[in-house]
Amino acid sequence: MGFPDDSESSTQRIASRFRRKRDDAPETGASPAPEPSAFARPPYQDRPQKAPVAEEARPERRETWSPYAEGKKSRGPLWFTLGGVAVLAVLVVGLTMMWKAGSSDSAATAPRRTSAPLPSAPPGKYGYAAQRATDPDPLTVKELFPSKKFAVSGRSYEMTVTSKLKKCGDGALGSKLQKALTAGKCTQLIRASFRDKAGKVIGTVGVANLKTGKNATKVASAGSDTNYVKPLPGKDAVTKLVGSGSGGAQVWTHGHYAVMIWFQNKDGSKPDKKSQKAIMRTADEIAKATVFKALDTRSLTGHPA
Repeated sequence: MGFPDDSESSTQRIASRFRRKRDDAPETGASPAPEPSAFARPPYQDRPQKAPVAEEARPERRETWSPYAEGKKSRGPLWFTLGGVAVLAVLVVGLTMMWKAGSSDSAATAPRRTSAPLPSAPPGKYGYAAQRATDPDPLTVKELFPSKKFAVSGRSYEMTVTSKLKKCGDGALGSKLQKALTAGKCTQLIRASFRDKAGKVIGTVGVANLKTGKNATKVASAGSDTNYVKPLPGKDAVTKLVGSGSGGAQVWTHGHYAVMIWFQNKDGSKPDKKSQKAIMRTADEIAKATVFKALDTRSLTGHPA
């Protein structure tokens, strides 16, 4: 029997600090009027006439500074103004240099456009998984069969045993299939056995890692009623019966992988139309939820998930 197939920029922040510095600086356009001093009379008030005295007899008078006075003492506000202008010039020059430096850095770090094509999966239905050269990582049991128990469409399944072989012929029955695996440079054959929740349907799923998709096709062509994956009995009371009695075998391909199955009724009886349908559905749901899900990832990335 067979189964059917921008927050603020740096320039704005610098300009903001520059404005604050200007706001904090005292205005130099006009100096505030000094507080009246008890020791100096306003220059506009008439002074009382005094009798002339001899030059040598005139008492020494202490001079006080006024911003309105002329002469040597009145240069203070001028220097203050010139100092403010100098500070302002320095800030402007510094701001300009920083802006130019920022522009140069931005131009240097800006990504350059390239006409090189982005990496993509190789063409074809199976992408990277079309051949081992673009999908070099070995298969693992955990990758193909990540969960011991799982459900598909409300139906529960359990994995009971696994096996990993480097000599692929040891996991196959029939000389024709064994030769096809050897000729296809098979490097590993991973198998696992399952049962449904009721324990009525049991079977084995195996995946062979071949060199190319053409090799996998030849392995599939070698499959028959006498050439199929070697059933893997478990140690529990149900799957220990895998391989006894009548069953159905099938070989599918996915790129450079050959997916081989054997499923049967627990008691090994030849399935009627109703039980045959249940066996086919169980095999299909288990394979899709495990090995085909993992191989689809390899088709897209060339690596295990």
